[in-house]
Amino acid sequence: MARVFNFGAGPAMLPTQVLEKVRVELTDLNGTGMSAMEMAHRGSGFRPIAQQAEADLRELLAIPPNYKVVFMQGGAQAQFALVPLNLLESCTRADYINTGHWSKRAIAEAARYCTVNVAASSEHSNFTTVPPQSEWQLSEQAAYVHYTPNETIGGVEFPWIPDTGDIPLVTDMTSTILARPLDVSRFGVIYAAAQKNIGPAGITVVIVREDLLGRARTEVPSVFNYKLQAEDNSMFNTPSTFAWYVSGLVLKWLKDKGGLAAIAKVNERKAAKVYACIDESGGFYRNPVALDCRSKSNIPFTLVDSALDATFLEQCQAAGLTQLQGHRSVGGMRASIYNAMPEEGVDTLVQFMRHFCEKHG
Repeated sequence: MARVFNFGAGPAMLPTQVLEKVRVELTDLNGTGMSAMEMAHRGSGFRPIAQQAEADLRELLAIPPNYKVVFMQGGAQAQFALVPLNLLESCTRADYINTGHWSKRAIAEAARYCTVNVAASSEHSNFTTVPPQSEWQLSEQAAYVHYTPNETIGGVEFPWIPDTGDIPLVTDMTSTILARPLDVSRFGVIYAAAQKNIGPAGITVVIVREDLLGRARTEVPSVFNYKLQAEDNSMFNTPSTFAWYVSGLVLKWLKDKGGLAAIAKVNERKAAKVYACIDESGGFYRNPVALDCRSKSNIPFTLVDSALDATFLEQCQAAGLTQLQGHRSVGGMRASIYNAMPEEGVDTLVQFMRHFCEKHG
């Protein structure tokens, strides 16, 4: 069967070139006669793979030398707990910005470990906007400020980076990391599960400013302690070696594509094409998000008549356009167009949407 265009929110589409290289190297990586899945994580075969992946990530994001990069497990949802456990120390308060589903998940988890001050929320708009920073009510004694720059379910994205002064800014960049250039120095902690823009599920990247290491609560498990993992080059426990290896290939692919400035231009074009199709449909397709907060990664939309949803999805599937159904909590449709989604896939989707609108509108 031919490859399909996978618009799923995650695990997401991986570059075909990367998958082909994995296929070639699956049973014999670099002449070792074994797979990356079989290598000793501290051995001479795997260690250079791990080191190169970190080096490429540092180069792509221009990560300053006073930041540690840690490769962990448990996904972003584990980080919802690990952020407070690693940053609170003796502090009892943290500030959170609520812009939707994943923000609320992070808030609920942090509330198990400290007093959470919801400094701003866009719930009044049904999470179709982001709250302007002029309305934020930040705490003077907060250990950190946490926000989710892109809500994958609601399709809402911050068009700016918050300024939190001397209070460390923490961000869940699972769905936006590597999508465009980023000033890492604006953040205290950046975390991102791999399965959208970095690689396959099973590994989570955490970028931590060095002065924030050593603030962990005593009860944090050693394997989830940022400082211990950083000191042991992310090998305090056996890491997800295969996911790490594939992620390294994705990072090389990104470099070959011209880096983040180049991929950002492609991502801008892809998003603009889908939104133009929605906005020019005369109301047949609708996206509820404020124009200046529309996500460039996850585009939710509804059809004028929900009775058409099943037909739309069935015909999409037949056309090789998969996983376009919206999240179970909101319904409708959602097109996730991360880095690995080629522009050809977006063009095919837009052509299909226009044809479907002409036929059923």
